Amino acid sequence: MTRVRTRRAGAALAGAAVVAAALLVVPWGEGDGDGAEGRALELPPPGAGLDYQIGGAYDPPPGVGVVVRDRGDAPAPGVYNVCYVNAFQAQPGAEDEWDPDLLLRDAAGEVVYDEDWGEAVLDLRTADKRRRIAAVVGRWIDGCAERGYQAVEPDNLDTYTRFPRLLTAAQARSYAALLAEHAHGRGLAVAQKNTAELAGDRARTGLDFAVAEECGEYDECAAYAGAFDDRVLVVEYTPGGLAAACGEWADRLRIVRRDRAVSPEGAADYVRETC
Repeated sequence: MTRVRTRRAGAALAGAAVVAAALLVVPWGEGDGDGAEGRALELPPPGAGLDYQIGGAYDPPPGVGVVVRDRGDAPAPGVYNVCYVNAFQAQPGAEDEWDPDLLLRDAAGEVVYDEDWGEAVLDLRTADKRRRIAAVVGRWIDGCAERGYQAVEPDNLDTYTRFPRLLTAAQARSYAALLAEHAHGRGLAVAQKNTAELAGDRARTGLDFAVAEECGEYDECAAYAGAFDDRVLVVEYTPGGLAAACGEWADRLRIVRRDRAVSPEGAADYVRETC
């Protein structure tokens, strides 16, 4: 389902206690980079409060044990940290940082943009291009691991749904699997971001948990919960969405409502509510 998407631009002791008590650890293979050798794969701890901070970092509120931050920000001390990366589209104005042939082009040879965000779309249509794009994003993932994050959230998995004449679900799955393989080699768990229609493909993509925006609002939480064994971080942006998610899933999923700009605490439009 296509919808309006939200994106960016001292530690809570209670959250640290939740992590220490409830951390899930899954053995994984040898890492392929510095600092990852022998590191176990950690999944988001059940029962931990959630905060979604991709619009700017701030001290996690009391009770928060899972924090999502942009890769440009340092992880929050004492909690489980998820590193946000824009993996399927170029950042606004960053087209020149990519090889020209890695930018998706239409039949006239013009670069294709996600107009909502002013972002050039990356071209996943061949295996070689997917490998080359994954190599770039893989370096960002390396940075997340080196800074101390436990997981990574590659955003815009659903880009193919906005450009169905140019991109396919199969291409998105193949590319996501490359990112997951690389992240696992660095000891990082990997989130599926939105795209409920691909939740059932978890075994093929190698993704470990889900970050679901507005699954309460759009009645999609069940799809993620079933596919990822309730390892789902839910972000709602409306009172109705929060009420729907909390009414059915408060005892199973981690749920938070944020303002659509995911503003840092202290900003005029900052909103954060939980069940």
